[in-house]
Amino acid sequence: MDRILRGIMRYRESVKEGMVKQFVQVRDNPEPKAVFFTCMDSRMLPTRFTQTNIGDMFTVRNAGNLVPNARFFVAENTTTEPAALELGCVINHIRHVIVCGHSDCKAMNLLYQMKDQEFSSLENQILSPLRGWLCNHGTHSLAKLATLEEEGFHHPLLFEGETPMRKFVAYIDPDDDFSIEDKLSQVNCLQQLQNIASYGFMREILASGKAHLHALWFDIYTGDIYYFSRQKKRFVDVNETSFAPLLDEILKYYS
Repeated sequence: MDRILRGIMRYRESVKEGMVKQFVQVRDNPEPKAVFFTCMDSRMLPTRFTQTNIGDMFTVRNAGNLVPNARFFVAENTTTEPAALELGCVINHIRHVIVCGHSDCKAMNLLYQMKDQEFSSLENQILSPLRGWLCNHGTHSLAKLATLEEEGFHHPLLFEGETPMRKFVAYIDPDDDFSIEDKLSQVNCLQQLQNIASYGFMREILASGKAHLHALWFDIYTGDIYYFSRQKKRFVDVNETSFAPLLDEILKYYS
């Protein structure tokens, strides 16, 4: 806690004045551009690697960047994630929803271990809120990965996009650059897009093109960021070569 307090003092000395000026600028006319779902991992600093600033994004963080599917609830008002979607997309008319996963995700590493029935038993779920969270809301991601493990990673997966009819194909790490847990993390990102679209209050917004769904994936150990391109059907490293084609895709289909 001493590090936190010392950090507050450094903030007061060098950052506070400038931040307050930015708060004043966006106070009466905030224009956030995205709802950003990501993991609570301390290594994930989305405002740094997206170079966004005050007022640019609504950020929602949890273990594993999961968005529970609406089918888990009698009503859609029982958890944080749909409340954040409503605040962002319904009330503030934000047009882009992003799910961002990452490499070496401790939640995804644990989810992969859930393949073991004893490890994921109901008793263990009761003893561990984290295991319960992952078992309840990560099983579809795990099932899709199991399909790839059986059929081979050269086979594509099929996901629902903004509507059940707007499906997209995804090849997960076809060059076999990442560990099996990282592959699961990428699958999980795309599964959350399908989960977001399951909420009734999001259906008209997504179907009419008032909001769009995107997936990012951050490789912690290289600093590289990948965008899921529906044209390329895979996660594409965002770099000097790929930037222009990716931007063209986004402007053509998601603006």
